[in-house]
Amino acid sequence: MISIRRSEDRGTTKLDWLDSKHTFSFGDYYDPEWEGFRSLRVINEDIIEPDNGFPFHSHRDMEIITYIIDGSLRHKDNAGGGSIIHLGEVQKMSAGTGIIHSEFNPSHSEAVHLLQIWIIPEKKGLPPGYEQKTFSHQDKEGKLLLIGSKDGRAGSVTIHQDVDLYSSYLKKGDEIHFLLLKDRAVWIQVIEGELEVNDKILLAGDSAQVSNEKEIHIKCTHPGEFLLFDLA
Repeated sequence: MISIRRSEDRGTTKLDWLDSKHTFSFGDYYDPEWEGFRSLRVINEDIIEPDNGFPFHSHRDMEIITYIIDGSLRHKDNAGGGSIIHLGEVQKMSAGTGIIHSEFNPSHSEAVHLLQIWIIPEKKGLPPGYEQKTFSHQDKEGKLLLIGSKDGRAGSVTIHQDVDLYSSYLKKGDEIHFLLLKDRAVWIQVIEGELEVNDKILLAGDSAQVSNEKEIHIKCTHPGEFLLFDLA
């Protein structure tokens, strides 16, 4: 079964410095039909204006992944961590027992465009942690590149949950076949371009929730990028 979540149906938060679209219920946006999918709790597509961002705030018991689409983001936290996340880099923060952090656009002229992803960890009370890794555009062309996993294999960031997160960039005509193991499900998030997923068309910002299928056939009809979550 495949359920489509259209981009235009997402919730929104519009501020003078932030344009955010919410795939699932988040903040003041609530939709009882879209409160998450398995351990996947949040997918926010954020555009943050120059010299602006999220001031210091706290989280706990959540795996938070930042995926940069364009621009860069400065991270600071109360554990002494601080870095700038650039295009092609993925940040994973384990909030665990509690962490205070800020995320800020350091550019004076260019907006930063990103996905903020929250995954519920396999257990509460984990030690807070931080990872940041670079994945080249070439490594995800025409295939699924593992960028996050429970065991951090193949150079991926470690996610404290039974999930494999893949990134891919396809050109027109490229095709990918993905086999679903028993009792697992998939979430596909299109970043740009156009995909045909088991004969259903997905555009930029659209998502597909896939369960009780043996195989997913992904065909690119317009060049673009997407994420695939393989979830327990």
